[in-house]
Amino acid sequence: MKLKVDLFSDTGTRPSKEMREFMAKAEVGDEQLGEDPSVNRLNEMVAELLGKEDAIYLPSGLMANQISFAVHCRPGDEIIMDKTAHPIHFEGGAVSVISGASINPLDGENGIFTTEQVIKAIRTSDYHHPRTRLISIEQTSNLGGGTIWPLDVIEDICQLAREHNLKTHMDGARLLNAVAATGIPASKYAEHFDSIWIDLSKGLGAPVGSVLASSRDFIEEARYWKQRLGGAMRQAGIIAAGGIYALKHNLERLQEDNDNARYLAEEMARLKNIEIDPETVETNIVIFKVKGLTAEQFSKELIKRGVRVSIIAKDTLRAVTHLDVNRQDIDYALTVIKEVTGS
Repeated sequence: MKLKVDLFSDTGTRPSKEMREFMAKAEVGDEQLGEDPSVNRLNEMVAELLGKEDAIYLPSGLMANQISFAVHCRPGDEIIMDKTAHPIHFEGGAVSVISGASINPLDGENGIFTTEQVIKAIRTSDYHHPRTRLISIEQTSNLGGGTIWPLDVIEDICQLAREHNLKTHMDGARLLNAVAATGIPASKYAEHFDSIWIDLSKGLGAPVGSVLASSRDFIEEARYWKQRLGGAMRQAGIIAAGGIYALKHNLERLQEDNDNARYLAEEMARLKNIEIDPETVETNIVIFKVKGLTAEQFSKELIKRGVRVSIIAKDTLRAVTHLDVNRQDIDYALTVIKEVTGS
């Protein structure tokens, strides 16, 4: 059956007719040589949005993370992050291959660790230990259920990092969902980090890419890593224009996704065979458990009826709202979920 409502991921968003038309008219040049005016404009827009000196357009968020780790770390260094973090689970072990760093995973709550946990995790200068070099934060936390890192926690952790001469990095794949939910400017979150990136192909609805921002010196070093990893995209203005359009038109509407996710969670909480706490849903990710069926069985039954979600564990699933899903779509998905669960 053809999908009617795709809640698998916000990466499923498709460029709108207006975005496609804008992309078709984009000025282009050789991006690798710094001659693509659309790519350059996009980089300027993101640098301004995040309050950083410079930025670099990359094919993916994975590359943004891995380039950042490679610039910050030397082989054998250690990165502190939550145990649910994207680089641990969804980047193909790239940390060990590209930067040669290792990861010290912390047991945070819904993807958010504490200053006290960081204090315990920072290594001593004993040469038997790896050197702690970097603290990485994921905003929002994906496997944490779209939870938002509180600004005061970020400030405390980043201050601690500075006291210990550590670098800080934000995986900002869904930072702008947090901005929509809290009203805190992206630059306010970003000012505490040495490197930070945002995703264009999730809630913003552009077809390709992420933009990494930092100091001019950091971005200059990042360019070497982009080249080493095959990240040059030549006349990339066509796809960069999707990001420009998204930043101009799709920022404010991100709150619609957050609201739809909360609505979905609240309605599912009424169903006897669904286990979910709506109070944990802060942005556009809804993680829930199903009773009486395995997650795989539940997913297959939904797909038969034109609804798709993603499987997290044997009894746990994830639904993600985005600009291709409206309130009517959510209502249809709820009807299907009720039918499948017998609620």
